[in-house]
Amino acid sequence: MTGVVGGHAVPVLAVAGGTASGKSTLAEALARHHPETVGLVHLDDFYVPAHDPGRGVRTLSATGAETLDWNHPGSIDEDAVATAIDAAATGGRHRLVVVEGLFALTLRAVAERATWRVYVDTPDDIRLARKILRKIEVFGQDPGVSLRNYLLSGRERHAEYVAPARDRADLVLDGTTSEAGLLSAVAHLVGDVLGLGVEGLGAEPRHVGLGAEAPHAPHAQPLAV
Repeated sequence: MTGVVGGHAVPVLAVAGGTASGKSTLAEALARHHPETVGLVHLDDFYVPAHDPGRGVRTLSATGAETLDWNHPGSIDEDAVATAIDAAATGGRHRLVVVEGLFALTLRAVAERATWRVYVDTPDDIRLARKILRKIEVFGQDPGVSLRNYLLSGRERHAEYVAPARDRADLVLDGTTSEAGLLSAVAHLVGDVLGLGVEGLGAEPRHVGLGAEAPHAPHAQPLAV
């Protein structure tokens, strides 16, 4: 399928995975190597306003305060996501639109537009360690906050809304591999669209996969693991 249902548009690559799995690293690497041909849509940019109690799904944070549930797909403005994908796919600037986020294989607005579906699979302990390090290095945050949020709801939400998407993926990647390895694997899906081979994607000429297919800068919203 393409970025516009029933219309002429460029292909869409949906990239999902848990927090700190490496999905954004992969998506941003594709866009960085091909800034003129790859359009990038970050689902992190489409959460409903956190201060609006009438929208999204609410939960209690580790501090006991009510907050937006960043790990629930119901907290994403799906209409805005659909509009952004369609705009990127029909603007005439791109050969490929990449949509990345926790729910890139979960939200209907993305699923019905996706040409290919990729899931970046990374062990929970590695994802949690990556997130804690990122929070410390970027925000100077107490690591206890991430740990408490993970135990309070993050682990459960991942199991319910993110992990099942692995079974819907066309390609499952090992999130512990290098950026070059991730690009190499995805080249087998999108290389022809971009008019380039594996080397053109800036990757090593080898396939890296996990299972059946055998720290980046944070976005605006503070996702829990």
